[in-house]
Amino acid sequence: MFSQIHTEEVTVAIVFHSGYGHTARQAQAVSEGVAQAQGAAPLLVSVEQAQNEWAALESADAIIFGAPTYMGSASAAFKAFMDASAGAFFKGAWKDKLAAGFTNSASRSGDKLATLTQFAIFAAQHGMHWISLGLPPGNNSSSGSEQDANRLGFFLGAAAQSNADEGVDLAPPQSDLDTARYLGQRVAQAALQFTRGRTALRELEA
Repeated sequence: MFSQIHTEEVTVAIVFHSGYGHTARQAQAVSEGVAQAQGAAPLLVSVEQAQNEWAALESADAIIFGAPTYMGSASAAFKAFMDASAGAFFKGAWKDKLAAGFTNSASRSGDKLATLTQFAIFAAQHGMHWISLGLPPGNNSSSGSEQDANRLGFFLGAAAQSNADEGVDLAPPQSDLDTARYLGQRVAQAALQFTRGRTALRELEA
């Protein structure tokens, strides 16, 4: 029983939209964080690819949602993905999976909390379990710096800020990418605990 539990691998899907490439860098960092958790494999899926990946999303153990924040909400392309997930909703295909989210904007705040809340509600509608960022706020004292993880002080998910006049070679900054990696690893570890615990419970009940 225990050998089966400790060798079981989980898949964490990262579904994202990126308008100019900055959020794609954030998504890649989330994927790298997932890969850092032994026994977890990332599946990076853009919303453009998602229409061909519904079965893969259904089989994933966790789904992390990511999009830039435009005009106070997730981008239109990501909202189209949310609407297209109605088929999964009516089947209950994502029920009891883990979920988390990340977003990026040019402003330090940029109403990013509205997008993370939008993701959390979306996950709740699918019956998923939301995983928060789990990092204390950084850069919030005289000894803090822009290099601190979670320098923007978000709790619900991972937030990044990319200067509007900088390309993907400079933005988002390393601290925001580190925050995204942390989220990916945290969700992967939670998925391992959740999946293996569920397997163990089934073995005990058998």
